Amino acid sequence: MSADVIHPKFHHVNFKTTRLPEMIDWYSTLVGAEVLFQYPLGAWLSNDAANHRIALTAFPNFVEDPDKDSRTGLHHTAFEYDGFEQLNTSYLRLKDAGIVPDFCLDHGMTFSYYYRDPDGNHVELQVDNFGDWAKSAAWMREAPEFHEDPIGRFVDPDRVADAYAAGATFTEIHARAMAGELAPDTPPLQVPQVEA
Repeated sequence: MSADVIHPKFHHVNFKTTRLPEMIDWYSTLVGAEVLFQYPLGAWLSNDAANHRIALTAFPNFVEDPDKDSRTGLHHTAFEYDGFEQLNTSYLRLKDAGIVPDFCLDHGMTFSYYYRDPDGNHVELQVDNFGDWAKSAAWMREAPEFHEDPIGRFVDPDRVADAYAAGATFTEIHARAMAGELAPDTPPLQVPQVEA
């Protein structure tokens, strides 16, 4: 018998919720998720050819956790666009719909906008900065700048959108973001620092 690991593909995420209709509407707006089946205790949604990518379970015994942000567990899920223009276009569309990110980061390997769903779960919408997973993975393994700062730089999505509308390329935007030129006036959250 072989001991080789078989590498399955990630298929879906399941969220427990007390807000089934709101969660369905939010994910439909965010990533174009369509309900394939819904009943009073849950729903299955997909935004591609898979039978489902997001499952929502709404059992009547679920309760809210007011300390969710400071407890262990899932931090976020993520969806990836093919290129920056799609991320930026989605940002502008969602902003018009009243959905804005909690915070945005240029991680170095990805450009990432983090949204909060109605239950408080974060969802990352991202684009690979290299346009090639092999290149971004190699950069993560080898780049001293990533090893020194694996979180990256906060960016203001309006400043990013304005720079893009003014003709800046994504390469230029990425360089300006990493230099701190597109940062928000105030950091949206405090990132813990590693003690030296």
